[in-house]
Amino acid sequence: MQVIEIKKRVYERNDERAEVLRDDLKRSKTFMMNLMSSPGSGKTTLVVDMIKRLKSQCSIGVIEADLDSDVDALTVEKTGVKVIQLHSGGMCHLDAGMARVGLEALGSENLDLVILENIGNLICPAAYDLGQAVNVMILSVPEGDDKPLKYPSMFSKVDVLIVSKIDTMSVFDFDIERLEAHVRKLNPLIQIFPLSAKLGDRMEVWCDYLLNEVRVWQ
Repeated sequence: MQVIEIKKRVYERNDERAEVLRDDLKRSKTFMMNLMSSPGSGKTTLVVDMIKRLKSQCSIGVIEADLDSDVDALTVEKTGVKVIQLHSGGMCHLDAGMARVGLEALGSENLDLVILENIGNLICPAAYDLGQAVNVMILSVPEGDDKPLKYPSMFSKVDVLIVSKIDTMSVFDFDIERLEAHVRKLNPLIQIFPLSAKLGDRMEVWCDYLLNEVRVWQ
């Protein structure tokens, strides 16, 4: 009997497509950020505030990915940047082929920064390379500082961790030093940005970092 490791073959094929896409984005000088988090972490609020701060300094497009609905895309569209909505057809993640479809629909060749807001969960998206320049995840304070222990794959693979809703730290039993200790055991080189997009607290530090990464990519 022949046994075929489907998962491994699917991942290998996706990784090949992701590398080709990354090369294409590098040639077009388009920096794609893969933004991941749980539902309700504040992704869209963060994206809107980022756009307001950065759109005068670089051209931005957004790909919104969801199982269904276009609520987030309509919210982001009000900022005036190019936005498209991707529906995953019930899948809990995107792959490199889906990312390419989104980029082509967006017309990314003339954009400096593409923000791909991935489907909201901390499991499936971690496994798929999309051809991005950087993997960013958001952990909101209400989710708790123990999440790296429960979802190690996600925390070990991202380049940047944004700790959102820090204005609520006094309400929740959240220890940011304990969180950082958990995360750095999994990912010693990770960049960590605590902030509040709602209040604008420390947003400039994160946006300056991202803008510099975009310029280095170009």
